[in-house]
Amino acid sequence: MSDFALLSQLAQNFQLDGKPLYCDKYGNGNINDTYLLLDSSGRVYILQKLNKSVFKDPEAVMRNQAEVIEFLKQKVSAKKEVASLVPTKYNALWHVEPDGEYWRLYDFIQESVCLESAASLFVFRECARAFGKFQASLSDFPAEKLVETIPRFHDTPFRYTNLHEAIDKDPVGRVKECQREINFLLQREKECSLLMDLKAAGVLPLRVTHNDTKLSNILFNKYTRKAMCIIDLDTVMPGLSVTDYGDAIRYGASTAAEDEVDLSKVKLSLPHFVAYTEGFLSVIGDSLTSFELDHLRDGTRIITLELATRFLADYLLGDVYFKITRPRQNLDRTRTQVKMAEEFEEHWNSLEI
Repeated sequence: MSDFALLSQLAQNFQLDGKPLYCDKYGNGNINDTYLLLDSSGRVYILQKLNKSVFKDPEAVMRNQAEVIEFLKQKVSAKKEVASLVPTKYNALWHVEPDGEYWRLYDFIQESVCLESAASLFVFRECARAFGKFQASLSDFPAEKLVETIPRFHDTPFRYTNLHEAIDKDPVGRVKECQREINFLLQREKECSLLMDLKAAGVLPLRVTHNDTKLSNILFNKYTRKAMCIIDLDTVMPGLSVTDYGDAIRYGASTAAEDEVDLSKVKLSLPHFVAYTEGFLSVIGDSLTSFELDHLRDGTRIITLELATRFLADYLLGDVYFKITRPRQNLDRTRTQVKMAEEFEEHWNSLEI
């Protein structure tokens, strides 16, 4: 049976408006398997298989997502502002195959486009407004109702523990080539417990957070470049607002790709930092506490160091978690994050909110 025939058969578990006519790989995501589906009525969908290697509790992922989507639907003025799940023929919001694989179907949002980089300050400000609105809309959702689908996801001290274990094991003999990166990260280890300490002390409140605030997780209007909808809700869980903010700055205000080989290209764009901060605070500023505002810039540096420890630990263990397309890619990812952390430190006074 062809791939189309298999996907067509699978898609018919959902409440389609017609028979499947076309289904093929879609997008650049590197976690889940994603397909664009067209049926005979002209309706277009996104069909997706959840990656159970990353998400160990797919039921919890889907429950989180379904609850958040339903809550957001009560807050928005237009259907296109929420990625809606299409129910199955047995009125569930996801389908489980006999082999245990989890599938879900979304309505495709017409006239939308994903962007990989912020080509203009306008686009990055729109990104900020979208993630700010997402958090603000969920500010009265009880975060404790959601399951932490990737346990200790943004627990930076825990990530450092994993790095120490990878250094000690050194199963493929890579520690010797990473001494500069190891020394840089370990010199900053004690400082990186700050956000978790403030969370434990109740100073930073628990919120519903996206936890992957990349530009590519927003759908933009293909003509106006206005933000339309937040997507990829698999990592939506309880977290810290400052972490979501910091991750967006880390990724979007860098002048280079996340795996850039030429580190001279990796700089912090202060205009992008300002544009994002203005856009974010214009939407959510009134919802944040004074402590959250005070620690936004800590979010930028700590999340960058955290991701550097994750990339480096994975490289030392033999590239077992993050997908790679070339040798040393995770080491290059580590080095770009180290360079960005250096940029944040150099421009620290300019980052004060």
